[in-house]
Amino acid sequence: MNIFVGNLNEKIEGYHLKTEFMAYGKVTSAAVIKDKLTGVSRGFGFIEMPNDEEALKAIDVLNGGKWEGNVISVRKAVNKK
Repeated sequence: MNIFVGNLNEKIEGYHLKTEFMAYGKVTSAAVIKDKLTGVSRGFGFIEMPNDEEALKAIDVLNGGKWEGNVISVRKAVNKK
């Protein structure tokens, strides 16, 4: 399952996301999206977890929680085509 994580503190990097979500199961990828010109975090990222049950547990526990002073939004990513 692909998971969206929003309202991230600019200090958060991809490896932070991976470490946090690994507490709930296997993580196959984790990335914080950065501005192409400045390299500064855009405040959101994506996690890929192969086990939907583990992913849903992570979403349930982490959504609305505080991380580095920000209340984060965690939900299933929407694939817009």
